[in-house]
Amino acid sequence: MQRYPHLFRPLQVRGRDLPNRMVMGAMHTRLETLDRSEQRLAAFYAERAHGEIGLILTGGHAPVPEGVMDPESPVLQDDSQLQHHRTVTNAVHEAGGRIVLQILHAGRYARVPGCVAPSEGKARINSFAPRALSTTEVWDLIAAFAHTARLAEQAGYDGVEIMGSEGYLINEFTSAITNRRDDAFGGDFERRLRLPLEIVRAERAVVGEGFWIVYRISAIDLMDGGMTAAEVAELASQVQNAGADILNTGVGWHESAVPTIAAAVPRAAWIEAVRNIRRAVDIPVMASNRINTPEVAESILASGAADLVSMARPLLADPAFARKARMGQPETINTCIACNQACLDAIFTDRTATCLVNPRAGRELDFVASASPSSQRIAVVGAGPAGMSFAVEAAQRGHRVSLWERSDEVGGQLNLARQVPGKHEFNEMLRYFRQALTRAGVELHLGVIAQAETLARAGYDQVVVATGVTPRRPDLPGLDHPKVLSYVEVLQRRVTVGPRVAILGAGGIGFDVAAFLLEDEAVSTDTASFMRTWGVDLSITAPGGVVAAAPAATPPRQIHMFQRKPEAMGRHLGKTTGWIHKAALRRASVTQTVGATYLKVDDEGLHYRVQDQVHVLAVDHVVLCTGQRSERGLADALQALGVPVQVIGGAHEAAELDALRAIEQATRLALSI
Repeated sequence: MQRYPHLFRPLQVRGRDLPNRMVMGAMHTRLETLDRSEQRLAAFYAERAHGEIGLILTGGHAPVPEGVMDPESPVLQDDSQLQHHRTVTNAVHEAGGRIVLQILHAGRYARVPGCVAPSEGKARINSFAPRALSTTEVWDLIAAFAHTARLAEQAGYDGVEIMGSEGYLINEFTSAITNRRDDAFGGDFERRLRLPLEIVRAERAVVGEGFWIVYRISAIDLMDGGMTAAEVAELASQVQNAGADILNTGVGWHESAVPTIAAAVPRAAWIEAVRNIRRAVDIPVMASNRINTPEVAESILASGAADLVSMARPLLADPAFARKARMGQPETINTCIACNQACLDAIFTDRTATCLVNPRAGRELDFVASASPSSQRIAVVGAGPAGMSFAVEAAQRGHRVSLWERSDEVGGQLNLARQVPGKHEFNEMLRYFRQALTRAGVELHLGVIAQAETLARAGYDQVVVATGVTPRRPDLPGLDHPKVLSYVEVLQRRVTVGPRVAILGAGGIGFDVAAFLLEDEAVSTDTASFMRTWGVDLSITAPGGVVAAAPAATPPRQIHMFQRKPEAMGRHLGKTTGWIHKAALRRASVTQTVGATYLKVDDEGLHYRVQDQVHVLAVDHVVLCTGQRSERGLADALQALGVPVQVIGGAHEAAELDALRAIEQATRLALSI
């Protein structure tokens, strides 16, 4: 009996079958722009098709040059480009998949001179100010959308998705926030809807009967003055009548002050906004955002809120997601932890997207796994992200691997990270590694301190040292005072922390410790709590679904954060998630002091100096988050004994709790042996 009956019920759209209800949602990867290799892009999508995903939506392609996200983003407006696209579509079809091209006009989000919008008015997240399109230019743009759709059909795509969400151009036309026109495409509600309807009609008129048109609609704008639930439903109904075959749902504008996809957002948090659309139409509706397990996806479909589920980042994490779900093996899925570190943070800093838990994503031509020509006996010391990744990969290639860990459980620094509110998804990462180690046949030695002499006598062909980091202790008088704690003691709950706390160090670990001490985990796991905290009305009675946030509860502790550098705190947090962490600490009235020199800790508290002013802060505890040092003692001892040693992860380079670098480095090494 199928474990997920709703997920694997076929769906017929315009006389063509989808084998299941799972969709790889569109996301920008920069593979189209920075790499410019159709072979690499083809391998990326074909890998997901081999994994049995029902439908793939590509990243956005602009219909005209001024509609690009940035100067490097792709445009499809010339039939000379078709062979490039056919390489991709052929690869997907040969793998048994179906693929739809997203057509995206960035509007006032386009980071290019000469960007355009329905009306003048610069977006908060863009340095370029748009000019308003004339009525004639709007009609030309409608024709350009249709032309791109026709080219997509000629290139072998199964359909197109019209991006009408997330605050891009079409969404800007439908919203009174950004549309202040007084012509056929603006003014009252009916005229604001005209652009998307004309685009759908124009595309339907030029493509074949079996060609799909997907429309991505903003289910909830999360912008003050945005559309109400009734208006969203009316737009959905009219888009259906204009000729769309599927409605995909987007959540929030990119400039919204509400998180929508980070781990701080509860799973399937936006499903009621999706349900509003589902009730308004007869065509299939697709749910999206924070759907990362087959169980969550199945529950959405079973509830009747949607007919399809869109998952973008989960298909970066594990391209075989759908196949593993079909086989009833969800425990083997490498789950997306919604960290954004290697995907969204990468593309917004001019790098191609990959994945923290799966460094092969986007690099399928580089990370080619094959059986090793000879089997070696390899000892791995340290079962953190680096050690576990290497052990699994090496064992899968046929090496005989023993993994040694001094504690009684695997995970290393992940066991600290998963204690932090908003990082509960790290539990999925540990679940995946535990089963992967067992399936790969890795021999585990837990609760054992590996000695250099013991490893040398065992005659291993190689020893891989992944012993991680130890907390750096600053040169500070009073370091042995009972008030002073390390972040490890705090996150491992080995101590009871008092109500007044100073945190020294404001990197990622400092922010994590502050969040941990504020104990607001419920906000990131309970949908109602999340919506109250961020001021969201899921009924969307209020325009845009934005209401006043609930008053902040009295925090359980008074927290004071300090950093030596005289710069704003949190500058080096994640590009797309750092603002969420900073907002949470502001809400809890955490004070922040920069440019501080730490003088001493004594019974009075923390003594520090800022701009030649000496201060004493009365606190119960001082938590050291002052960096890490590589733990290389074992590696040095092994090298002295002449044992071949490779050093990876934090033992190789100490930094923040950087699982991204550790897993990639470990995977590369395992593939090279």
